[in-house]
Amino acid sequence: MKFGPVPLHEAAGLIAAHSVRADDATLRKGSPISAEIVARLERAGLREIVAARLEPGDLGEDEAASRLARHMAGEGVSAAEPFTGRCNLHAVRAGVLRVAREGIDAANAVDEAITVATLPPFKPVAAGEMVATVKIIPYAVPGVLIERARAAALSPPIAVEPYRLTRIGVVSTLLPSLKPATVEKTLRTLAQRFAPTGAGIVAERRVPHEGAAVATALADLIDRDGAELVVIFGASAIADRRDVIPAGIEAAGGRVDHLGMPVDPGNLLLVGARGAVPVIGAPGCARSPKENGFDWILHRLLAGLAVTRADIVALGVGGLLTEIVSRPQPRGGGASAEEEDG
Repeated sequence: MKFGPVPLHEAAGLIAAHSVRADDATLRKGSPISAEIVARLERAGLREIVAARLEPGDLGEDEAASRLARHMAGEGVSAAEPFTGRCNLHAVRAGVLRVAREGIDAANAVDEAITVATLPPFKPVAAGEMVATVKIIPYAVPGVLIERARAAALSPPIAVEPYRLTRIGVVSTLLPSLKPATVEKTLRTLAQRFAPTGAGIVAERRVPHEGAAVATALADLIDRDGAELVVIFGASAIADRRDVIPAGIEAAGGRVDHLGMPVDPGNLLLVGARGAVPVIGAPGCARSPKENGFDWILHRLLAGLAVTRADIVALGVGGLLTEIVSRPQPRGGGASAEEEDG
């Protein structure tokens, strides 16, 4: 693409680099320059204009953006009509955004004229939500660059994984210090979290804060009620792998895959399973409706995505979330061990 000032009488068929207004003539930036507008600008006294001229093999900004965006869109994602060198991608279903970062990085590295931006990987998204955008910086790019970017991205790097698990079981352990109203509020908050996902609580158990009671409730929810995922809210925070909740999971024939998470609020989260059924030991902050580390793990599991130790330990960068009014302020010091409920 050639770019620069050209005599006005040679500008017909080129692309306006900037908006121009003269008398009653208006030419918008990025618009094709017609013979009619050339004549009107000449009558207004203009003799030169800054324009872009496509060369053989070039793609206009809209076509280039659309071609790359359509390649980027995987399952559950669609590309909209391009405009001003931009093509947005939207989720066609609710779910969890999956992004192959290496593909996005590789496409962005091809040339400064090509940019691709996405929402964070594993973000929960709603149907119709914009999840990514492709923007071509100049008015045109060599078509070969778009083909290189498509090849660099390999398979479509942007997809939305639909929510797959819908039957949720909940175990709440009880101590004299835990008010029944707190348990009720926790269940309501959890149900609200599930609302956008299509999941719901099929059964819940309230048991003493003892390992054997947790084990019985967990097995019952899975074997009798058909829970596809179980969330355990402890009356007291999980302090160790030998504590009540992890001990109860193991006593039920389950396993603890990881305890602790570099996300705050959300440090004291446990991830495990009993057979093929995921189990989450919820941190205390999960009782709040505010976003916390519990949400990050919950949505991945609801979408049927594996959550490994490597996945969890990689959450530290960006894992410091804002303080929430409903919890104490352990970061400032002075909180008791019981208050640091992660």
